[in-house]
Amino acid sequence: MATQTYKGPFTDLSMGKFFENEVREHPEREFCVMPDRDLRWSYAEFNERVDQLAKSLLAIGIGKGDNVGIWARNVPDWLTFMFACAKIGAVLVTVNPVYKSHELAYVMKQSDMKALAIVDNYRDVNYVQVLRELVPEMMIQQRGYLNSEEFPELKNLIYLGPEKYRGFYSMPELLLLGAHTDDDELRAAAEATEADDVVMMQYTSGTTGFPKGVQLSSRNIVNNGYFIGERQKFTGIDRLCLPTPLFHCFGCVLGMMAVLTHGMTVVLVEAFDPLIVLAAIEKEKCTAVYGVPTMFIAEMEHPMFDMFDLSSLRTGIMAGSPCPIDSMKAVMGKMHCPEITIAYGLTESSPVFTQTSTDDPPELRASTVGRQLPHCEVKVLSPETGEEVAPGVVGELCVRGYNVMKGYYNMPEATANAIDEDGFLHSGDLGTVDENGYYRVTGRIKDMIIRGGENIYPREIEEFLYTMEGISDVQVVGAPDEKYGELPAAFVILKPGAEVTETDVKEFCWERMARYKAPKYVLFIDEFPLTGSGKIQKFKLREMVTEWLENGTIEPAPTYKMSK
Repeated sequence: MATQTYKGPFTDLSMGKFFENEVREHPEREFCVMPDRDLRWSYAEFNERVDQLAKSLLAIGIGKGDNVGIWARNVPDWLTFMFACAKIGAVLVTVNPVYKSHELAYVMKQSDMKALAIVDNYRDVNYVQVLRELVPEMMIQQRGYLNSEEFPELKNLIYLGPEKYRGFYSMPELLLLGAHTDDDELRAAAEATEADDVVMMQYTSGTTGFPKGVQLSSRNIVNNGYFIGERQKFTGIDRLCLPTPLFHCFGCVLGMMAVLTHGMTVVLVEAFDPLIVLAAIEKEKCTAVYGVPTMFIAEMEHPMFDMFDLSSLRTGIMAGSPCPIDSMKAVMGKMHCPEITIAYGLTESSPVFTQTSTDDPPELRASTVGRQLPHCEVKVLSPETGEEVAPGVVGELCVRGYNVMKGYYNMPEATANAIDEDGFLHSGDLGTVDENGYYRVTGRIKDMIIRGGENIYPREIEEFLYTMEGISDVQVVGAPDEKYGELPAAFVILKPGAEVTETDVKEFCWERMARYKAPKYVLFIDEFPLTGSGKIQKFKLREMVTEWLENGTIEPAPTYKMSK
C-alpha cells in the first residue's frame, strides 16, 4: 500500500495508524458483518464509531497505558473497544466470557484495571450482578469517580448496550460524552502511539497455575496477523467467518489482524453455534472459516449440515488443540476447504510461529503444524541440556523474533522463566522438526507420561485411537501408579450410536502398538473440560482419573458427564 512505509517484518505502524490507512484505502468496503443482527459496517462507518468511542474514553480519563477490560462474548462493540483503545494508546485487557466472580476479581486486581466494559450475561453468569457483589461501592458512588477498596485502580464501569444500570455508563451515555471532546485531542493521542507500545493484554488460559497477563504490542499482533493471512493467500475479496472468541488470540489476532492487514471482511459470530456458523457461511459466501477441531466436528455432524451450500469456502484455520487427521481430511472434502491450514503457537508468541500453507501437500497439512513463519526463528531444544536437537528428535519448541511478548504483567520472575537469556520463548510443548522444516507437536512437557522409565507421548496414542471406528474424540493423560509411576488413561467420546467397550479399545491398541503404550484405563465421557478458548484442560482429566482411582470406582470403566 502506497501510504505505508515498512521498516520491520511487515509494518512499523501502531494498530491504530495501520487501521486508519486501511480506511483511506477502501472506505466503502465491508469491514464487519453480523448476519443474525442484520449489522453491516463499512471500514468508514466502523472507523466513525471507533473515533466516537475513542473520544469518549478520553473524556472519562482513559489515556495511554491505561488498562481497559472487556468482559463480553463476540458483540460488535467488542471490536469498537479494541480499535478505540488502540487509537489512544490504552491497553485492552481481554477477559474470558466464562469467568465467574473469583476469576474476574483476580484479573481486575492483577491487571490494575482502570475501566471495565461488560455485556449482560453469558451462559449462567449474570455479569451485572457479579460486579455489584465485587464492587458494592458502585451502587452509591458517582459514575466516573468510583473509589473501590478492593480494586483501587478501577474508576469506570461501562455497559455495552442502551440499558441503564446504576454505576454503569450505557453506550449511548458514554458516546454522548465523546461528542464534547475535541477532534484535536484524539488526533494528538493517536499520533503518540507507537508500534512497540503494549496494545493488548491477554490472560493465559490457566491450564496450569494462576493466569498471567501476556502483554502484546502492535508490532507483535499486526505483523503476526499479516503472515497468518499470507499463509492462507488472503486478499481483499476474502470473507472470514469467525466463530472463535475475540478475547483469545484465535479471534483477535488470527482473525481480526489477518482481516485488517489484508483489507478483508469479517463475518462475526456472537457465540459458537454450528447452525449459525453454517448459515453465515452460506448467506455471506464466506471464503474462509476458523475453529478448533471440536467446532468443525460439530458443524459436520449437525443433522442439517447437508442443507447448506458451503461451496464458497476455500481456506481457513483449524487450531487451538491437536487436530485429528481424519477430521482435517473431512474438512478439506466435506466442507469444501481444500486449502485449510493448521496454525500453532501460544499467546506469548502473539500467537502463531508455525503454520501450514494452502499449497502444502494434503498429507503435510494433515500431519504437521507447518513451517516457521517469516521473521520467526524456531528451534527444538533438549529440555535436559538446552542444546538444539537433530531433526526427528523430540525436544521443546522455542521461538525468537518480533512476535515474542513484551512480558507478563507485573511478573518479572515468570517472564524470565519463559524467555531465556538468548531471547527464546520456551513454549513448554514437545515436538520435532524434519529435514524440510516441517514441525510436529507431540505433546506438552508436563503431559509426557513416564511409565517405569519409558517416555510415552499422549499425542501418539490419541492419533492412533482416532483411527478406531466409533471414536469421535480422545484425550490421553497419565494416571498415578505405585509400581510404574504413571500409566496411560484414555478419555473417549464416542460417535452417536457407537457401541465400544473398554475391552474393545484396549484390544485395538494391544494388536497394533507397543503394549506399554496401550491405555491401562479407558473412561467414556460426553465432553471434555475446556478453557474458554476451546483448549482441553488435561490437568482436570488427570484430576478425574486420580479421584476415581482413590475412590475405587475406576473398574469397570465409568461414564462421566460434564455439567453445563
